[in-house]
Amino acid sequence: EDDEDDDAMSDGSEESGEDFEEVESDSVAGTTEPDYDLHFDEETELAELKKFREANEHEAFPDELDTPLDTPARIRFQKYRGLKSFRTSPWDAKENLPLDYARISQLENFNNIRKFIVKSHVTKEKPVKKGAYISLYIADVPLSIINSECTAMTVFGLFPYEQKMSVQHSVVQRHSQCDLVVKGKEQILAQVGFRRYLVRPIYSQHTKSNKHKLERFMPKTGSFVASYYAPITLTPSPVILFKVEEDGSVTLLSTGSTLSCDPDRVICKRAVLSGHPLKINKRTATVRYLFHNREDIAYFRPLEVRTKHGRRGHIKEALGTHGHCKIGFDGPLHQNDTIIMCLYKRVFPKWDFQFQ
Repeated sequence: EDDEDDDAMSDGSEESGEDFEEVESDSVAGTTEPDYDLHFDEETELAELKKFREANEHEAFPDELDTPLDTPARIRFQKYRGLKSFRTSPWDAKENLPLDYARISQLENFNNIRKFIVKSHVTKEKPVKKGAYISLYIADVPLSIINSECTAMTVFGLFPYEQKMSVQHSVVQRHSQCDLVVKGKEQILAQVGFRRYLVRPIYSQHTKSNKHKLERFMPKTGSFVASYYAPITLTPSPVILFKVEEDGSVTLLSTGSTLSCDPDRVICKRAVLSGHPLKINKRTATVRYLFHNREDIAYFRPLEVRTKHGRRGHIKEALGTHGHCKIGFDGPLHQNDTIIMCLYKRVFPKWDFQFQ
């Protein structure tokens, strides 16, 4: 009897195993979608993967770049300059301006003009009273609007200078439910006040200094400044930034308000070159990997270098022809420290303005 019970239990387990395998295969087969890869774009997927990896690398090592081996550093970074202090060192806001600046306007004192316009608008007698009906005659209306199904239109009035183009700055903050990787100068749909247009903004830190460091990607936390070419808009006005997908849908990226219209706002892109100590003798160290030839060392010799642990120093001399150099510091150096040199250049938004 015991043998018969064992056989029955084994038969039951085999049957249940077969049933389990059938259910598992059916469930896996049911999850496959034949049209899942129908709209898959491999080039777009690879571009998104590259951007995602660049964002992760930038978050781990902010602004750090490898000194190129095939191109001399004095040519690769010829548009950059060194600053003794990013906060206090002078920078002329009128030098090396792009050609797009010939197409924009600048207000001498934006805050004073805004206050004067708002005050005069409040005290000025209105030509039309509230609640009155008026007739508007609009010339040169496009046929696309006439033939559209739109039966009602909204009319807005503009303050003085709001029809002129300038560099608009807006203080925004990333939406809590948005996790997209957005790189600088990507096309963004901006809703500024009652106007909506496509722009390619650049992002920078929101500080009170006369220079502001560029953010290569839209920050995930905190407030930051988005700068772009757009019509002048008096502050305060709400700002909403959207990401336009290929299918025409939009995704909310960030919200905020306008800051100012100031083409003289200096936004600097930082490049950090790093090297490692080969030999250390108290306050002097032999550094490698910072440069790869003797000419680059002579070109960047006047600039100050520092370490990630707070030491500062200057290049004394070049050793050999392969980029090794001797650097003197203001204190003893640790073997696990990293020597860095910070270079800066001014950047500007990309002109790609389109009304929507």
